[in-house]
Amino acid sequence: MEFHLWRNATVLLTIDDQKFLIDPMLGEKGSFGPFPWTEDTRSNPLVNLSFSGEELEKQLEEIDAVVVTHLHPDHWDAEAVKILDKNLPIICPKIIAETIAENGFINVIPITSSVSFNGVKLVLTQGKHGSGEIEEKMGTVNGFVFCTEKESIYFTGDTIWCDAVKLAITKHRPSYVVVAAGAATFALGEPVTMSVDQIKSLGDTFPEVSLIITHLEAVSPCTETRNFIRKEMVSNSSFVHYYIPEDGERLFLE
Repeated sequence: MEFHLWRNATVLLTIDDQKFLIDPMLGEKGSFGPFPWTEDTRSNPLVNLSFSGEELEKQLEEIDAVVVTHLHPDHWDAEAVKILDKNLPIICPKIIAETIAENGFINVIPITSSVSFNGVKLVLTQGKHGSGEIEEKMGTVNGFVFCTEKESIYFTGDTIWCDAVKLAITKHRPSYVVVAAGAATFALGEPVTMSVDQIKSLGDTFPEVSLIITHLEAVSPCTETRNFIRKEMVSNSSFVHYYIPEDGERLFLE
């Protein structure tokens, strides 16, 4: 299994010879402007993709399907809508399927529970994109477990550490858990993605899983950096199996 972090939550996952592009944010630096509910006026994304436009085109030609967890622009942006092949299978929660189809995609696969795609099973999971008022504004978010007979990986999606995440790990027992980190924070309430303290809680609860920590340094609401998280994780001696990949980095997972 190969995990190729493009940027933020955008990942090219190769599992059982199938290539899934997850949560494509493909626009150039600054292409969709500032986020609402924040005083930060920086345009997003904060960084470009780590490879050229020519390489992007080549990569997109090789993917088998796109997986979208939710429709926030750092997971599904205007550039993705523009340049992705409209014939590509788009696997997504049913709640957002109609909107994606309205973008011109003719092979949308809405799921409410699970689906098998060329030998890979994808299971929809739940999450909480914050708590209180900000959670209501963030809306529904989901994650996915990808599994075969030999491999499994769980993308939590944009969620805080909560009972839904515990349930997904307990039920599906993935070898790897990909968390949306950075403690993304708006003017309303607490973070809407996992803080390092929440990641530690996850790891303490499930020490057998390997963590892959993403959603870092690419969008303005995120307040925790890679270096900060590394230092905090090192200080916790119970953590052995975790990765904090750089944009463009490939992980070869057993």
